[in-house]
Amino acid sequence: MTTLRHPEKHHRDDQVSPRKPDWIRVKAPTSPVYAETKRIVREGRLHTVCEEAGCPNIGECWAKKHATMMILGDTCTRACSFCNVKTGLPLGLDADEPRRVGEAVARLSLAHVVITSVDRDDLADGGAGHFAAVIAAIRAASPGTTIEVLTPDFLRKRGALETVIAARPDVFNHNLETVPRLYPEVRPGARYFASLRLLQAAKELDPAVFTKSGLMVGLGESRAEILQVMDDLRAAEVDFMTIGQYLQPTPKHHKVDRFWTPEEFAGLKEMGQAKGFYLVAATPLTRSSYHADADFQRLRDARAQAR
Repeated sequence: MTTLRHPEKHHRDDQVSPRKPDWIRVKAPTSPVYAETKRIVREGRLHTVCEEAGCPNIGECWAKKHATMMILGDTCTRACSFCNVKTGLPLGLDADEPRRVGEAVARLSLAHVVITSVDRDDLADGGAGHFAAVIAAIRAASPGTTIEVLTPDFLRKRGALETVIAARPDVFNHNLETVPRLYPEVRPGARYFASLRLLQAAKELDPAVFTKSGLMVGLGESRAEILQVMDDLRAAEVDFMTIGQYLQPTPKHHKVDRFWTPEEFAGLKEMGQAKGFYLVAATPLTRSSYHADADFQRLRDARAQAR
C-alpha cells in the first residue's frame, strides 16, 4: 500500500501563509477528560477526524467527550489540497468497525455523534453500506443517541445515497468546502453541482432529515461567491450551514489566502440567516462537527418554531 501524507502534486513550491492572528489560536489540550476520550478511542481502535485532519478544536471537544468518528479506514482515495488525511490505496473494509464505533459511542455517553469518513472511490458503493451498518450499530448500543453523518459525495455510485438515507440518520451532512471556481485546485476529484445535487436528493428522499453543508474561507474566494453558494444551498433546501477559517495543515497544502476577521464571520452569519437557513454557524474556528450536539438541539427548536 502506498500512502502520501502531504500530496506534493498540489503545488510545486511550498506555500507560505500569512501569520495566524490572535483570534485563531487555541490552547494545547490538558484536560483529564481529554485523556479519557483518547483512551476510549485507542481501545476501540478507531480513527477520528479530530486527529487525522488536525482539528484545532480537539482539546475543547475531547474535554467534553465529543469525538467525531472517521470510518472506512484512514486512507483517502482523493487528494484534496486542503486536507491532511493521507491519500493512497486503502485497505479492505473492517467488518468489526461498526460494533466498535457503537461501543465507543455508548462508553462516551454521547447524546449526539458525528460519523464521517474518507472517500472510498475504490468501493462499488463508496462505503454507503458501511455507513448504514455503523448507524445500526450505534442505535443498538446507544438508542438515545442522535446520529449525524458527514459523507463523501458518492460520485458515480448509484444507489449509495439511498442506502445511507434508508438507515435514517438524524442529520445528513456533505460539505461543499469551497466555491465552485476553486474546485479544480481545492477539490480536484469532486464536482460542485454533483455535491449540491447530493444534498438536494437527500432531502427529497427523506424530507424529515436535517441537511447540512459547510464552507471554508481563506482559500481565495470572494464574499460575493460565498453569498452565491448560500443561495445554491437554499435552493437545494439545505437547513444548516457552517463556515470556518481554512488553516493550512503543512507547507505542501493549499496556502491561506487571508484570515477572515470575527466581524466578517458575523456578517456572513447574518446574511445566511437572512437567506432562510434554520441555522448558520460562522466563526473562525467553526468546523462541521464543532458544537454539533448543541446545534442539533437548536435545529430542532428552529424547525418547530417555523411550523
